[in-house]
Amino acid sequence: MDPATLAGLVLLLSIVVGIVFSVPIAIVIGTASMLAAIPLLGLEAAALVTAQRMFTGINSFPLLAIPLFVLAGVIMNTGGIAGRLVDAAKVLTGRAPASLAQTNVVANAMFGAVSGAAVAAAAAVGNVMHPRMVKDGYERRFAAAVNVASAPSGMLIPPSNTFIVYSLVSSTSIAALFMAGAVPGLLWALACAVVVHLHARRQPGRLRSAERVTLPQALLVLWRAVPSLLMIVIVVGGILGGYFTATESASIAVVYCLVLSAFYRTIRVRDLPTILIDAGRTTAIVMLLVAVSTALSFVMSFARIPDLISDLVLGFTDSGTVVLVIMMVILLLVGTFMDPTPAILIFVPIFLPIVTEFGVDPVHFGAMVVMNLSLGVITPPVGNVLFVGARIARLRIEPVITRLWPFLVAIALALLLVVFVPQLSLWLPTTMGLM
Repeated sequence: MDPATLAGLVLLLSIVVGIVFSVPIAIVIGTASMLAAIPLLGLEAAALVTAQRMFTGINSFPLLAIPLFVLAGVIMNTGGIAGRLVDAAKVLTGRAPASLAQTNVVANAMFGAVSGAAVAAAAAVGNVMHPRMVKDGYERRFAAAVNVASAPSGMLIPPSNTFIVYSLVSSTSIAALFMAGAVPGLLWALACAVVVHLHARRQPGRLRSAERVTLPQALLVLWRAVPSLLMIVIVVGGILGGYFTATESASIAVVYCLVLSAFYRTIRVRDLPTILIDAGRTTAIVMLLVAVSTALSFVMSFARIPDLISDLVLGFTDSGTVVLVIMMVILLLVGTFMDPTPAILIFVPIFLPIVTEFGVDPVHFGAMVVMNLSLGVITPPVGNVLFVGARIARLRIEPVITRLWPFLVAIALALLLVVFVPQLSLWLPTTMGLM
């Protein structure tokens, strides 16, 4: 058996065994990468090259945007900004049927866009909304499902850490990717809102809010939320206008969140060490995933695995539509047990050259990939947002999943629209001259 084939088998076997025994995915990828490199390079060289690739993988100035955006999200979460966004979302949904559930959907989209993290959105908005929804007569399982399903919409609405990772792998404009994610993100939120509306129709009058808000009160609530939403305008507008890079915009976001929290008097100086530790813990996880995924990509390239997969796919069909469907199914399966960051770092270098042969735009493909993998954070067995949402509701994940299926179907239909209607993701960046 030649070394490349042996390396591929070792890689596959190591990953499967690690997943079966519930080893953390970062450890699985790092260990599998080094073991697969041994048949190619020898034991000593494999250890040295794996370590070197891990270091060079995270030694990147654009990647500095990720810990800074994470820090900004933690500051906003700690600073009580979620409550202001929830109040604003409540005003926007009015007294429509199931308005509290619709408020959860809108608030998650706004907070997720501001913080860039689905887990942060599910935790911050869920802690505010879940008690209100249960008190208002919502079933606990449904309330948890609404929060879980709508939280990842912010992973698509700019700014987005996931698009930053895709940009590094694909050498695609971050500004174009940010704008490409806006419409798919809104489609995600709309899909959740439609499911909530259909649920409310089965219980007419029962889930309609009795609260009435006067126009002056509504305007005051919206005005209080403007400073929080202004961060999106500053960050994304600065990147689109060419005033600063994504990394510089992330640092501006941190300063802006600190100033805003100080103005609201929601964060004290003694809170800063805890905030930095929380952000550092999250950043360490993300960066370790980036590091080991870079080492894995190197081993796969050295063993010519991407070329093998490309030949296999192109030999199977010459239809671009069939290729896209195959890739989306693979990514859906991968997303159920792997976080979006390592999945992008591993599979995009394999799939992107194939789809470009069929004329698929890298920006459009990025929107498809990110939306697809975002589904994985709310599906078992490794759905981080699913676990967070269930924990907030004080439920096991099984009862939450029973109410989550309609949302998953609706979001999957929205994904199909994004896949087969390229203009949904390309219209904004094209109109704004970013492509």
